[in-house]
Amino acid sequence: MKKITENATIDRLVLYEVKIPFKVPFRISKGVAYYRKSLIVEMREKDIVGFGESAPFEYPFYSSETTESAKYLLSSFFFPNIIGVEIQSIRHMNEFLNNSIVGNNFAKAALETAFWDLIAKKNNIPLKELLKIKMKELGVKSKYLESEDYIESGISIGIPENGDKRVFRNWIKDAIKAGYKRVKIKIKSGWDVEPLKITRDILGYDFPLWTDSNASYTLKQIDVFKKLDEFECLFHEQPLYVDNYLENLELSKYIKTPICLDESLKSYNIAKQVLKLGISKIWNLKIQRIGGLYEAIKIYKLATANEVDLWGGTMPETGLGALFIMNIGSFKGFKYPSDVEPSKRWFEDGMDLVELEMSDGKIYIPNGPGIGVEPNFEIIKKYGKKVMELKVKKSTVREF
Repeated sequence: MKKITENATIDRLVLYEVKIPFKVPFRISKGVAYYRKSLIVEMREKDIVGFGESAPFEYPFYSSETTESAKYLLSSFFFPNIIGVEIQSIRHMNEFLNNSIVGNNFAKAALETAFWDLIAKKNNIPLKELLKIKMKELGVKSKYLESEDYIESGISIGIPENGDKRVFRNWIKDAIKAGYKRVKIKIKSGWDVEPLKITRDILGYDFPLWTDSNASYTLKQIDVFKKLDEFECLFHEQPLYVDNYLENLELSKYIKTPICLDESLKSYNIAKQVLKLGISKIWNLKIQRIGGLYEAIKIYKLATANEVDLWGGTMPETGLGALFIMNIGSFKGFKYPSDVEPSKRWFEDGMDLVELEMSDGKIYIPNGPGIGVEPNFEIIKKYGKKVMELKVKKSTVREF
């Protein structure tokens, strides 16, 4: 195993806020987003720089965090307490993030992933190679250390304004023409059976398809999911409320279609309990939701050791944040095409922080050191602002 250097003294931190308009509003069962409003972290040790993204929504309809709450925590606590500190390792960084603050994983993800990027660049290796090294250290089986240089892209199709079926049909047809390897549709009460019928009429029954309810149904609506069985979806993603673990389990006993957990899967510890209780063996892994890549590889080891089917999700982040799930999602333990889509799916041409392009349903991973690219600062300048900058004032190293 290649020996790597994992320590770094963070001597400069910059926090940016961007607000990039979506081409089309992204509507799910509980809310609608018109912009990708994200927080970007720039982390430096001398001339080496790592980047990370925090991508909650502006309103707490997906999680309890918001852009403002993450910004407050990063600027008022994490930045002042980590500047000038010598971080001994990736694990040490995670201890710092988790020992003092409960939850707030979206805020933590920005710093945690930026540190991975910085350490990979410090060792002059791609992020994927660093992930493989850490996976091996944690004891991931050798066959699950193999990876591709791309991820297969699946599209997440939202709910059209006013439930316009003509618009929805066109979205499905456009997805097929674009070459996506899988289609996921957002559903909610009253927008479920008919849109699935429309989708299957266009796709046929051999094309990979699943639904995402964003926890908008209750157990009283079992009959709806019994009707959805006829459309032969791969699974239903997060049908019931986030904390209703046992009700999600109960629902699975009454329907043929398997259940996948998304919002419910907040940590490695929860994943262990989900596995023990037998609630679900299909998991959506989102770097933002679980607080970073180290937690992700712990869950990856647990899943691959227990025949759990994985796939990678996004919020969606900008192309910058998507690079982290792309890197881990390229490993063999991920079964289904991920929720990583090309930049033009969300933004006008040239407006993403990192432009992602798709060819034949595949998005290739940059192979330079770290994440392999830097964000487009012209976009940050046009659609954002600098929120905070901290630099080390003394040469002494602090401890936490």
